[in-house]
Amino acid sequence: MQLAQATVTVDLSKIEDNARILVEALPGVAIVGVTKVTCGTPEIALAMLAGGVTGLGESRLENAARLRDAGVTAPVWLVRAPSPATADEAVRVSDVSMVSEIAIVEALDAAAGRAGRRYGIVAIVDIGDLREGMMPGELPGFLDHVATCEHIDILGIGASLTCYGAIVPDESNLALLAALAAEAEVQLGRTLLVSGGSSTSIAPVMAGRGPATIDNLRLGEAIVLGVDPATREPIPGLDLHRDAVTVSAPVIECKVKPSMPIGTCAQDAFGNVPSFEDRGDCRRAICAIGRQDVVPEQLVPVDPRIIVLGASSDHLVLDVEDLPVPPAIGEPIAFVPGYSATLALFTSLYVAKEFING
Repeated sequence: MQLAQATVTVDLSKIEDNARILVEALPGVAIVGVTKVTCGTPEIALAMLAGGVTGLGESRLENAARLRDAGVTAPVWLVRAPSPATADEAVRVSDVSMVSEIAIVEALDAAAGRAGRRYGIVAIVDIGDLREGMMPGELPGFLDHVATCEHIDILGIGASLTCYGAIVPDESNLALLAALAAEAEVQLGRTLLVSGGSSTSIAPVMAGRGPATIDNLRLGEAIVLGVDPATREPIPGLDLHRDAVTVSAPVIECKVKPSMPIGTCAQDAFGNVPSFEDRGDCRRAICAIGRQDVVPEQLVPVDPRIIVLGASSDHLVLDVEDLPVPPAIGEPIAFVPGYSATLALFTSLYVAKEFING
C-alpha cells in the first residue's frame, strides 16, 4: 500500500460509541460534546450528537461557523468567551457563551438585540485553576448587572479545571462551585445549570465525589481520545475507544545510519540542544510529517517495535531496526496521537483527513 501524504483517519463509529458510553455513565448530566480539538469537524460533531450529547462546544468562531455552514443545528457553546468586537458573529453562530467579563456580556446583549434574538450565558468562576473565570466574590455583582440586560439569559454557573493550572476536580473545588450556584439561584430566584468542568470531572462525578447538583459537563478529550486528561490513562469503569483517531505518514527514506550524529552539536531547528543515545548503527525510517503538523512526542506507533526518535519541521525520524522487514518507500506507518498531537494534526493544512464507519 502506498500513501501520498500524512493522513488522519477518524473512525466515526468509535466517536459515537464513546459519546454514548459517557452519556449512559452520567445519568442526569447533560453532555456538551467539545469539538475544538478537531477544529469543529462536522463529521465528528454529528457522531457526537448521534451518541447523545445535547450540544457542541467550540472555542473558535471560525469552527462554530464551520459547523453551522455544514447544517449542524444543535446548540453551540463558545467555551472561550468572544471578544466584544466579535459579538455579532458569536450571536450568529452560537447559542451560549461562557463569560466572566461584564463588557463582553454587554456586547453580546447589544448584538442579540440587533439580531432580534435571546442569547444565553454561563457565568464562569475561577475555583483554583487560574485560567478564565471571575473570583467567587465577584459573582453576585456580575449576576445583578447581567440581570439588567434585555436580551441575555443567565443559564448557569460553570468552571474550568486542569487546562492551565493542572488543578484536578475534587470534593472541595466542586463543592465550592455547587455552593456558588446555589447562592446564585437564591439571588436570581430560579434554577440554574451547574457546569462542572471537562473530561477530568468525569471520574469524580461518577464516583460520587462531586455534588449531585452538577448537571452539565463539557467533554472533548474523553470522547475523541478515550482518556482522562489528568492522567492520559483510561477512565476507571469505562471501556472507551482510545484509537478512534489515528494518523499515518508515508516513508520517504529508510537507511542504516549511526545512532549518534557526527560532528559538533549546536541548536536544532527549534532552538533546542538535543541529546542522543549511542545504540550503534540502526535502521532508521523518515516519514513525511513533522513539527509543523504534529507533536512527535505524543505519537505512539501502532506497531510497538517502532520507536519515535524525533522530528524537524517536516521529517519524522523513526527507529525501525526491530521490524523483520524494512518498510518500503511510500509505505504508511500508523500512530495513535495524544491530545496536543491531535490538535496540531487537525489544524495542519498539510495533513489529509478521512472518515470511516460514519
